[in-house]
Amino acid sequence: MVNSLRERVYRVRREAEGYLELGMPRQALQAIQRRTPLVHNDARGCYLLGECLREMRRYREAISPLSRSLELIPDDIHVRMALAWCYKRVGHVDQAIDSLEPAIDIEPGSAILHYNLACYWSLAHDRHQALRYLANALRIDGNFRELVEDEPDFDPLRSDPVFQDLTQLLG
Repeated sequence: MVNSLRERVYRVRREAEGYLELGMPRQALQAIQRRTPLVHNDARGCYLLGECLREMRRYREAISPLSRSLELIPDDIHVRMALAWCYKRVGHVDQAIDSLEPAIDIEPGSAILHYNLACYWSLAHDRHQALRYLANALRIDGNFRELVEDEPDFDPLRSDPVFQDLTQLLG
């Protein structure tokens, strides 16, 4: 029975993953929703459900399955990033920060984590934290400097002399 259940969950996940790879989040969502009870206790299934909703810009709805996935596997940085993305887009920057900061302990060398936290702290108007995370991101991967200029999340910092020095030194 256990193997049969695992196999069914695996098939649901593979179907949803296939649709997502093809850029078909609605079909992926339908595949998962037909079997929602199967994926409720499966971290990857919950993540995929959240990803479907996130790709469809249904951010508020995506928070619940992503949170459930994080309950099941708290060290998954991809889930943390997706959850933070959704929180930001529904206007809860503080929760975006809270959900993403633990990921730094899991993967301290991930430039994207530092960069995203710099964005969120900028939006939260915490200049010190934003600049610290941005400097870390740029030190880890200088390619992120190309994103700074066009990133609207940094608008609150544009006139800050330290931000200008940091970005001029790197650009």
